[in-house]
Amino acid sequence: MSERKLHWERVYETKGDFEVSWYQEVPKESLELVADLKLENTAAIIDIGGRNSNFTAELLKQGYSDLSILDISAKALERTKEKIGSIASVDFIATDILDFQPKRKFDLWHDRAAFHFLTEEKQIQQYVDLVSNSIVSGGFFILSTFSTSGPLKCSGLDISQYSKEKLENIFKNNFELVQSFETVHATPFETEQNFIYTVFRKR
Repeated sequence: MSERKLHWERVYETKGDFEVSWYQEVPKESLELVADLKLENTAAIIDIGGRNSNFTAELLKQGYSDLSILDISAKALERTKEKIGSIASVDFIATDILDFQPKRKFDLWHDRAAFHFLTEEKQIQQYVDLVSNSIVSGGFFILSTFSTSGPLKCSGLDISQYSKEKLENIFKNNFELVQSFETVHATPFETEQNFIYTVFRKR
């Protein structure tokens, strides 16, 4: 088991939902961005680094029927299954994002707080290539990371901070930026984290 995987399995074996900083009872910003895209309920949507997020659970309530959740931690996915059940319309994928080899393309790729854990240029480029090859032409990519005024570490790990300009430059070859904004996430233990949200469209 890799050090990365071991770290996240330990987190989800020892901490509840309200004991991790990134938890949102309702992922308001992400859901509003999805609503703005006006996707069909049959759209193929994948949540990268789904962890203990309620994003997919909320999409199920809205009638979306082709959903995937990817996370490096099998334990995190088990906890999500306990919340929503083993529903046929949800594909649970336990793998490191850098090892992911999708067999299909998606209409929407959603990543809140996974990408910023990639700190090496090689890892970042591997992610860029993966997302570029995994979204249909005209499809969308919602990415939320720590902003330049956000934390420097999360869960004891180093992260990469991003600005709108930096993200736009990283993904410019295959994506056009549709919108971006910064927001403050209130953690379950009453601290604040600055995030930047971006929406890209695949050319």
